[in-house]
Amino acid sequence: MLKRMKMVKPVGANAVQITGGEPTLRDDILDIIRAAKELGYDHVQLNTNGLRLANDPDFAMQVRAAGSNNLYMSFDGVTPQTGSKNYWEVPRALDNCRRAGLGVVLVPTVIGGVNDHELGDMIRFGSANMDIVRSVNFQPVSLVGRIPENLRKQQRITIPGAIKKIEEQTDGQIGREDFFPVPCAKQITDFIEAIKEQPKYRLSIHFACGMATYVFKDQDRQNKLVPITRFFDVEGFFEYLGRLTEEINGASHRRLAKAKVVGKLLLNIGKYLDEKEKPRHLKFGRMLAGAMTGGNYHGLADFHYNSLFIGMMHFQDPYNWDIDRIHKCDIHYAVPDGRVLPFCTFNVIPEMYRDKVQRKYSIPAVEWERKTQKKLEAEKYHRRLTPEEMRVIVAQYDAIRRSRDRTPLLQSDWGQAALQQDFANVLAGPGAGGSSILPLLNPDAAIRGGGCGSGCGAAKIADALDQVTIEDLKKTE
Repeated sequence: MLKRMKMVKPVGANAVQITGGEPTLRDDILDIIRAAKELGYDHVQLNTNGLRLANDPDFAMQVRAAGSNNLYMSFDGVTPQTGSKNYWEVPRALDNCRRAGLGVVLVPTVIGGVNDHELGDMIRFGSANMDIVRSVNFQPVSLVGRIPENLRKQQRITIPGAIKKIEEQTDGQIGREDFFPVPCAKQITDFIEAIKEQPKYRLSIHFACGMATYVFKDQDRQNKLVPITRFFDVEGFFEYLGRLTEEINGASHRRLAKAKVVGKLLLNIGKYLDEKEKPRHLKFGRMLAGAMTGGNYHGLADFHYNSLFIGMMHFQDPYNWDIDRIHKCDIHYAVPDGRVLPFCTFNVIPEMYRDKVQRKYSIPAVEWERKTQKKLEAEKYHRRLTPEEMRVIVAQYDAIRRSRDRTPLLQSDWGQAALQQDFANVLAGPGAGGSSILPLLNPDAAIRGGGCGSGCGAAKIADALDQVTIEDLKKTE
């Protein structure tokens, strides 16, 4: 599978995530990481719950030595209730990764009414550990499988809704205007392709699949989080990169044009930078120049070591399925039979893909025990902490924790008043079919689930309305 993905044309994969289940349960996990590095993968990421990393002080060192650059670690909350999977283990796992120099991406699955009141706290926790945490990558829940309608309505949250909650829970330090859709990165790819004269893969996914921003600490203002957009004109810079790319591609003497363009870039980066708003200690121009002219994975290192990436990736489920998003997917599963499958296809239609593949290549528990001479019961993890150890762990979370109350379960992503006003605006537009749907939006009515973030659902429904299902719309015809 690793070899096949390296042979993809025109650009072979240079990044792989080893996932599961829990891949650290495998005895050969270090061999798998080494195999990926030997095949030339620049970025080998290990998906994990962090339990083994917390309880085996040497394991992080071994993972780093084998060739993994980064962990993709589950992190669903800052209380034992929301983060029950690994609340007690995450701090120790981070300490062991710190000693090993192994970067970490914290990955919260966001569920409405369960942990969406802790998004700001999770970002603050990542910021407090920014020497080793590279990103907090939120994943609004994908409701795959059977689920009662009322529970689906309660738990549905979307990218716009999560961003709004982040804005509220960080007191506006990180706002909705600070986020960009992932395909914005295409301008960077086009520029690097022109400079390097070789194809690069581009994150030209569907705009509704993901949003992101970078934040930096301002050491002079009590480590306040400052998004990149507050001191750097991202949109203007992207437009400038587009013009530079056209200049290279339209030149008759490309070598001369490239040298001229790189000189222009280095000279003009400062024009897009607001020195007054930029954290004073941050050598942003130098970091950005290195990332742009390096043109490879290593050129981004300095930038990532000094920032915290805040990402959103909303995987689909049967209630918000959009084939256009599938056509533009950039996260794929490689399976042993040679196929390469889009992530949401693999998971959302399990009877055709995921379950079928797992049945074919897995073995029964009894056979596993016979082959390994181990007992599954003996392999179960049992948490053992002293009261003092628990107090120390709780104190680490409480140092950044501001949330105390859960969000009411039946609450619109964008707030009831905004939802009513935006929907009224839609109804007032061309082709609106009357106002009979407005009763659905009164405070006593159930909020409708089924949205997937901007771009999915009925064509005329704005991002703020993606709790209203197509079935609801049909009822008003």
